[in-house]
Amino acid sequence: MLALKKYSILALSFISLSAAAQKTKPLFDGKTLTGWKAVAGAAPYKAENGMIVGIMTKDTPNSFLITEKEFGDFILELDVKLEGDNTNSGIQTRSHIKPEGNRGKGLVYGRQVEIDPTARAWTGGIYDEARRLWLYPLELNPAARSLYKKNEFNHYRIECMGNETKTWVNGKPVAYVIDTLDQSGFIGLQVHSIGNNLENDGKKVYFKNINIQTENLKPKAFPKGIYTVNLNPNSLSAYEKSEGYQLLFDGKSSNGWVGAHQTTFPEKGWKIENGIISVEPSGGAESTNGGDIVTKAEYAAFDLSFEFRLTPGANSGLKYFVTLNEKSKGSAIGLEYQVLDDELHPDAKLGRDGNRTLASLYDLITAKKEARYLRPIGSWNNARLVVYPDKKVEHYLNGVKVLEYVRGSEEFRKLVAISKYKDWENFGEAPKGHILLQDHGNKVDFRTIKIKTL
Repeated sequence: MLALKKYSILALSFISLSAAAQKTKPLFDGKTLTGWKAVAGAAPYKAENGMIVGIMTKDTPNSFLITEKEFGDFILELDVKLEGDNTNSGIQTRSHIKPEGNRGKGLVYGRQVEIDPTARAWTGGIYDEARRLWLYPLELNPAARSLYKKNEFNHYRIECMGNETKTWVNGKPVAYVIDTLDQSGFIGLQVHSIGNNLENDGKKVYFKNINIQTENLKPKAFPKGIYTVNLNPNSLSAYEKSEGYQLLFDGKSSNGWVGAHQTTFPEKGWKIENGIISVEPSGGAESTNGGDIVTKAEYAAFDLSFEFRLTPGANSGLKYFVTLNEKSKGSAIGLEYQVLDDELHPDAKLGRDGNRTLASLYDLITAKKEARYLRPIGSWNNARLVVYPDKKVEHYLNGVKVLEYVRGSEEFRKLVAISKYKDWENFGEAPKGHILLQDHGNKVDFRTIKIKTL
């Protein structure tokens, strides 16, 4: 009986393992490209030695091998090797194609998991191909930048469940994006355009062990401490709540905010509608209509994120360590994350070396940003501001760090001494302060303002 019982347990275990294995299905049979089709660019793909091999080809746009079938929720795992270290590749998820795009060759768009062997090292980050560009650069998770192994097979795990996309590289967590766009779409393998780069012409990208699970999905645990990009307006995921984030704007009311130097929220000059809190236009004058608004609470060390949308020529800002002790005219005094249309607003040409431009520490430190990480005026941009307990401060724009400094350092004080703040004693060095949204007389929208104390 014992032997039979043992055999029965083993048999059941085998059946259970077999059933579990059946939940995952291969997307590539190892022999043919049945179920796939090449689109957009002219880089060729072939089935070879149990792998899909893409060949880099000069003078052609980005090329993709995409599944004929579309997928909604899934867990995708695969191994990829990319030859060389000065190009990149990617894995499209829930993506689509505009047949008329790219001069009739087809334009693929949608979320892509990056494969990046360059010094930038953003492998596993999430890029929105041909649409919103970077959603999750690895400057948001710098610890993951060392996971990629050059000229070797790297293992990728991609979870797309509901609005959430999570990535792992070689078993380690990388990116976490919550996004309301694209609940289904095709999966694609990219050979990136190399222009006329002869060095990369003919190099290959190898894809193997491509397996997908679409039923009985169970998300893999994501460890604490990884920043989340949440594009669902004015919401916090269970993960963000567990991390200690709180919304400073609930999307519906002025709760938690008052006018600067006031006890109530301004009766004019600000509008809350459709999940957006907006500065109303009033001719571009500083704090002459509704005036600035500030949080009732004060903050010392924190991780703050917000979305903003500029109108043409607009100027505003988010200030921090605002004490309201200064008897100033116009806007209240504080360190400022500049929110500005650099092209049309004259303030961008003032100050020193561009230190009044978008995402700069206003009148003190210039944001070092590249045009490719910016989104057009009228689009939503993501800003992040981190103040550490040791007084180090970082500004981010659309996930990319654009400056850092240390409050109260010798270098910081030298900058203050040659700025418009030189007459304010200990400017920017208060132990805590309010968060402020600026009324500069231009229409600017804000939403998804969240904060975590550190």
